[in-house]
Amino acid sequence: MKIYLVRHGIDEEGYRGGWSDRGLTEQGINQSRKLGEYLLHHAEEYNIHTIISSDLPRAAQTTREIEKRLNMRASFMKDWREMNNGDLAGMLHKDAEEHYPGVYFNTLEMKVPFPGGESPRDFYNRISRSFESLLRDVEEHTAQSNVLLITHGGVINILYYLLEKREWSNKSNFYPMDNTSVHTVEKGRLGWKLSNANVLSHLD
Repeated sequence: MKIYLVRHGIDEEGYRGGWSDRGLTEQGINQSRKLGEYLLHHAEEYNIHTIISSDLPRAAQTTREIEKRLNMRASFMKDWREMNNGDLAGMLHKDAEEHYPGVYFNTLEMKVPFPGGESPRDFYNRISRSFESLLRDVEEHTAQSNVLLITHGGVINILYYLLEKREWSNKSNFYPMDNTSVHTVEKGRLGWKLSNANVLSHLD
């Protein structure tokens, strides 16, 4: 049983992310296309039966490129979105600095939400619940493995902390995580563990 975690392709710079509606750059689309082609050419190795994706545009665009090449349909889910940064979502950096000076992901207290958004604690709890549900679905064969999950850097980072049983906060360090990188989570004798990290073979 395996779950492949994928971070979306490169999106537009100069804007706050989170629940932004902004999409991929041309480079991000090319990265996603190459990943789809790589997964197709290595179909026996990856043996993907289920695709799940965040429904935010930058993840959805990445997923569409993969869907086309694998000839599979994904399930798009709000549960796998990046942290909800509320009023700052998709805002130009300079405008955010002007209207919400000093308000960043890592400057919030754990229980303090973004204006109009969620708190780091809310975000962590949402991803923890979503991951527990996914693992249960795979183990009970409600979701057919292997699963490809296309999501966001902040989400995958929390999953690293959960899998390694480390305490997480919004001030915790980020694991290496490039755009369209693949991270393998595998169930073994001792439970679910990371077996491969930040793989970018499709971009070689």
